[in-house]
Amino acid sequence: MTTFTDLGLSEPLLAALRDVGYESPSPIQVQTIPLLLGGSDVIGQAQTGTGKTAAFGLPMIEYVDPEGEGVQALVLTPTRELCIQVTQALRTYGARKGVDVVAVFGGAPIRSQQAQLKGGGQIVVGTVGRVLDLISRRALMLHSCRFLVLDEADEMLDLGFFEDVEKIIGLTPGSRQTALFSATIPPEVRGLADRYLLDPVTVKVKAATLTIDTVEQFALETSGREKNDTLVRVLEAERPEQAIVFVRTKIRCDQLHRTLRDRGWDVKALHGDMSQGSRDGVMIGFKSGRVPVLVATDVAARGLDITSVTHVINFDVPTSPDVYVHRIGRTGRVGRSGRAITFFEPRQKREVEAIERHANTSIAPWKPGARVDPSPVQERPRRHEKPHVARNGSEPQVKLIVNAGRASGIEVADLVSAVTAGAGLDGEAVRNVRVLDRFSFLEVPAAEADRVVDQVGGTTIRGERLTLERAR
Repeated sequence: MTTFTDLGLSEPLLAALRDVGYESPSPIQVQTIPLLLGGSDVIGQAQTGTGKTAAFGLPMIEYVDPEGEGVQALVLTPTRELCIQVTQALRTYGARKGVDVVAVFGGAPIRSQQAQLKGGGQIVVGTVGRVLDLISRRALMLHSCRFLVLDEADEMLDLGFFEDVEKIIGLTPGSRQTALFSATIPPEVRGLADRYLLDPVTVKVKAATLTIDTVEQFALETSGREKNDTLVRVLEAERPEQAIVFVRTKIRCDQLHRTLRDRGWDVKALHGDMSQGSRDGVMIGFKSGRVPVLVATDVAARGLDITSVTHVINFDVPTSPDVYVHRIGRTGRVGRSGRAITFFEPRQKREVEAIERHANTSIAPWKPGARVDPSPVQERPRRHEKPHVARNGSEPQVKLIVNAGRASGIEVADLVSAVTAGAGLDGEAVRNVRVLDRFSFLEVPAAEADRVVDQVGGTTIRGERLTLERAR
């Protein structure tokens, strides 16, 4: 088995990895770290949860001079949530070496970010708009930037940031080393790489972001009236290092947060109605390990990549197998094991059985101290099951645009449910759902795209009449 030592990392970085409990590198780290240490430009096709932040962050920190002046490395991210997440990881990796990492993103006072940049900052992690703003104010200079990372490039494309990304790249030295990471490589992303990367090596990792074969899965029957007490009982029995408790609605999120807090638990809530500053604070606290229990809705927790999460508890049964896999994929990350416990009422037993069938997994009854083999089910007989589009990972997909987003209160689960109910697809056939402020994206099998557009269009969710169209 390959170790981090085998990859050529120095002792300060190896010590930092031991501090956070990393034992062995993930596949993308094994392939990418030696390439970046060797000076190559890299295109990494990988999704959240594969360990890509360490894949580019460790070589970056290896070469950054903590005594040097000016910005030596820049990481561009599409969202402030990812910016905060990457910053926290890089600060952890660079702690032993004394590297200063500064986060710059919109929605926070620009003057404090200017002050941080003036005081140091060998590595800057930033959203595209705020980076350009700081450049225009001459608070951020990139003439000494030797390392550039474009993280989640396909999402930057979806959000319309590519023109600004190219402006920023043009202000960095031509001799820089560049790494581009993207879950998918559409033609526009490929074109960007062709223009700005020098003889890049492509590293492709299978979409293991939401693997559940390292997660022990349990289900626990309870009644609606007893759910809160059941949750407390499970938390007391499991004693998680960190747990995410998923609920279906924002109101339920606030209610459960208050209940747990009143019973003495150190808990925070995360949902879409919170201010961005409040959400950022919660994410930073959870990421740093100061918050042991997080109660969250699906949309608010999308993209959370925190390797220390030991437990996921589905307080509300997920609306589809796809949502279930997304939720429990928040634990058991990067080679670690995790535990997932789903609460269900007697009338929801069939929903749990459907999740087992469509996610091709086995969910055991929960009791204190219970252990199961988390390996996936290899063959499962299917009886009385309607025909469905199998998610085998190879069928062509088409991206659709939906005319509603966070501003309308739309959540990922709402869109998955609309497609499964309106077009008869199984939840596992609806992929890469992304909810932005005014609109959303989702992918469906190409053979089903026109039918989904016709049959789901006109559906009303949270008072918003949906229209769908193929993305150009």
